[in-house]
Amino acid sequence: MFYVYLLKSKKDDSLHIGLAPNLKTELLKYNIKSPNNLKSPKLVYYEAYKSKKDALIREKRLKQFKKGYASLKGRIVNSITL
Repeated sequence: MFYVYLLKSKKDDSLHIGLAPNLKTELLKYNIKSPNNLKSPKLVYYEAYKSKKDALIREKRLKQFKKGYASLKGRIVNSITL
């Protein structure tokens, strides 16, 4: 499985979109190696894909197209504000 995820920084409430083959391992990496603003991030949202190609397309669309990203944020507005 491949995961497209959205993390929220505990420091400044910024959001980060990423892709990982193992979500649990990816979150552990953020706690060890990430910049200070993403230390101990909160997982807000994720999507699972069987195909890496599909996951890459989704991640790219979320990062490049403001409308898709805004739509996602609108759907999960309550999860982001918690």
